[in-house]
Amino acid sequence: MFMNNRQNTFSNGLNSLSHSVISTAIEVHRVIGPGFLETIYEESLCVELRLKEISFIRQAPVKIHYKNECVGEHRLDFLIEDALILEIKATKELAPIHSAQVLSYLKATGKQLGLLINFNVPMLVDGIKRIILT
Repeated sequence: MFMNNRQNTFSNGLNSLSHSVISTAIEVHRVIGPGFLETIYEESLCVELRLKEISFIRQAPVKIHYKNECVGEHRLDFLIEDALILEIKATKELAPIHSAQVLSYLKATGKQLGLLINFNVPMLVDGIKRIILT
């Protein structure tokens, strides 16, 4: 598929941002390891994102619409650089509903890429899932 320069630049920027966020999560996991509640990882990610000077909104509000009417509001764990959704978990294993949740967030926000990260794994790379809105 052909991409124009603007799409390619955006895609490269989004990929670079996702790699930065993944390395941030790996650092948090390396330092504190698995076994804590999700809130501990959320707070630790805030510290690490600030240290890396990556802008984010924690618990970013998202309005949910149904047939052009707002029917409620939900909160994303993180909206990174107004471009990337980050949803974190601390569970035994990721379930299909977790991926569906991120996909729904992508649709609701119009963002293209989300990361789903489960911190309750021995090796964090085994708990990372990239979800792309196509």
